[in-house]
Amino acid sequence: MRIDVMGVGFDSLTMDEAVDRALELMRERRAAYVVTPNPEIVMQCRADPETMAAVRQADLVLPDGIGVVYGAGILGTPLKGKLPGIDFAARLFQALARDGGRVFLLGAKPGVAEEAGRRLEAQYPGLVIAGARDGYFQDDAPVIEAINAAAPDLLLVCLGAPKQELWMQRNAPRLRVGLMAGLGGSLDIFAGTARRAPQGFQRLGLEWLYRLGKEPWRIGRMMKLPQFLGAAIHEKIRSN
Repeated sequence: MRIDVMGVGFDSLTMDEAVDRALELMRERRAAYVVTPNPEIVMQCRADPETMAAVRQADLVLPDGIGVVYGAGILGTPLKGKLPGIDFAARLFQALARDGGRVFLLGAKPGVAEEAGRRLEAQYPGLVIAGARDGYFQDDAPVIEAINAAAPDLLLVCLGAPKQELWMQRNAPRLRVGLMAGLGGSLDIFAGTARRAPQGFQRLGLEWLYRLGKEPWRIGRMMKLPQFLGAAIHEKIRSN
């Protein structure tokens, strides 16, 4: 049973439980998909029924940001903890590398997915990057053809939210993959073209603050966090 956080149902799992479930879905080979909403995406879901539907239909919904965990706590429905999408992907890579698992990387600017693939194969011996393609395309058909030809166990869809969630929902019936995961800007991290916050920021749940310092133009998007927490407080007061 999912934990409702402002209308979005989250799977309350530890990282080990989430990885085990993902590997089970992968073995079913039915193009199941994983989403990792943060407060910004939750607020987008509340404003846009199509995004909400795409998120609700996902086979796994994992809380990417500490803000979602705080919001769940405010509402009195705590989650086990945050599960950053990039850490979730890294754990999947480790598991797949043991058996020569195949991964397709979709998204980011031209050249980024290819560089991410080279680095991931070096970092996880045994992992096979079966294909890579940038996110600058208009027609889904040739992209789907390339993915199906590669027959990956895992497809990372890094097109940004909500585009990636809508893309996975729309194309799942046409894809022959084990599992898809929508992971935003992760390819830039894997390729080394962007950096994660230092461990200290990660432990304190302040990755958003580090990103804001590096990219102050994100201030408008970052304001979704206090809006989300305010909405959670309002929801809690209203339900009492």
